[in-house]
Amino acid sequence: MYEFIRGKVAEINPARIAVEAGGIAYSINISLNTYSKLNDKNEVKVYVHLAVREDAHVLYGFAEKNERDLFRNLISVNGVGAGTAIMMLSSLSYDEIVAAVATENITALKSVKGIGIKTAQRIVIDLKDKLGKYQENTHSLFITDSPVRNEALSALLMLGFAKKDTENVVSKIIQEQPGITVENVIKQALKRM
Repeated sequence: MYEFIRGKVAEINPARIAVEAGGIAYSINISLNTYSKLNDKNEVKVYVHLAVREDAHVLYGFAEKNERDLFRNLISVNGVGAGTAIMMLSSLSYDEIVAAVATENITALKSVKGIGIKTAQRIVIDLKDKLGKYQENTHSLFITDSPVRNEALSALLMLGFAKKDTENVVSKIIQEQPGITVENVIKQALKRM
């Protein structure tokens, strides 16, 4: 129904922003990620999602369109409400959530307050195909310039493994075990490929 609201920031805190547009101030629930992007601005453009409930009409706002799209995907999962989706977007960045779903990193999703193992598994199952188009971009988001990643990739590519598969496996290993050595990354990658 509403695409975005552009206007002056009347009030902002980590959970909510009030945007004055056309003489009306709209109260919009936001994530911490959105708060950090909009906190120092006087004029904002907030992409919104209107949730119509029996007792209220609630606006949820996002600094970027892709965050709103992810929010909509999250609330489409059985057991994930708007509050839980906002909590996820406050605890993890857009890229971290997409990467966690793409790599089936249940542990990362479970780290969010209110997400148990069954809900995390359901999120992965329901959203893996929907978010699959982002998979190539997100596998290496956290570790793009990591010397460990680059050395391990180089070694595995010289051994004749396919680049795409190698990148996926190495990124997943480094994501699961931050601080791992190059040698251990290579050993584990050889076992998984």
